Amino acid sequence: MDLLQNRSLVDRTWSPTSYDQWADDLYNICGNFNAHTMERGDKVIGTASRIDVCGMEFAHVSNDLDYVHRGWDDIRRDAHEHLFLIMQLEGACGVEHSGRQNILDVGECILVDSTRPTTFFFRGHFSNHLSLHLPRQLMYSGSKMEFDVARKLSAADPMAVMLRALIAKMMTTPESEAASPHLRQLMFDTTRQAFLSTDIQTASLNSLHDSAGRRMQMVDILIDKHLTDSDLNAKWLATRLGVSIRTLQQDFQGMGMTCTTVIRDKRLRFAREKIEQLKEQRNPTTIAEVAYSAGFNDISYFNRSFKELFDCAPSELLRGGEPAQKMV
Repeated sequence: MDLLQNRSLVDRTWSPTSYDQWADDLYNICGNFNAHTMERGDKVIGTASRIDVCGMEFAHVSNDLDYVHRGWDDIRRDAHEHLFLIMQLEGACGVEHSGRQNILDVGECILVDSTRPTTFFFRGHFSNHLSLHLPRQLMYSGSKMEFDVARKLSAADPMAVMLRALIAKMMTTPESEAASPHLRQLMFDTTRQAFLSTDIQTASLNSLHDSAGRRMQMVDILIDKHLTDSDLNAKWLATRLGVSIRTLQQDFQGMGMTCTTVIRDKRLRFAREKIEQLKEQRNPTTIAEVAYSAGFNDISYFNRSFKELFDCAPSELLRGGEPAQKMV
């Protein structure tokens, strides 16, 4: 079935939803976002709902809002980090992300990073899109390829066609089927290939001295790409960027963080994703092996840090417990 003709997703009769209900539903699925109606007190035509298929999570979001914004404060309050693969199903949606502005029309898609500010513009016109939540650490750590966020794929692009077909296949594949893990891996690989970087990022390294913001963007990418490397630390990052450790530390301090904490928390989120995969696949891999593979050498420290960040011990998560979303 063509994804754009799936009657459970498109051409439905959309009922009004109270603003508070719509905003709460979006928060529960996607994290902290700030929705703005065209007129104060208006209802929203559409819904925000979660779809779980093939062991992956989708957000089905429809609305006639003015805009939805996610800023740095919202990002800091979320415990999850994702890449959102957004597929436009009906209407149009403006996207401002990572210094780029795009308009998504039907069938077009874009990759959005949950760790960077984003604004979605609707201007009161009905929009309907599907957003696949891809674990950010798994996406970066699973490949050394450079891939772009905030780059739009046109509806006719063969990679966009392939992504739509793959999502449509996933929509009809139960998680219990033997093909499910292979489809998930294919989704990861296809998305990376679809958004393969066309920029020469090494050139941008030479201009990072001028802007702390641009430096931190590159730091974020370097950490994600080398997350499990044993030598990943502030000194290694500073050397790669061609700045002093003190300059790099000041950049982190300006955002209210430390380099050590950022690396630790990203490794914990990566470990969490791997543990959740173990739970789904009933894999014999142990929590200790996950901790070591995520870059931790001290299991006691790993367990303590994991519970501090997620309010849930790794063993509890493996047994089926769900860590609460921690507000920080």
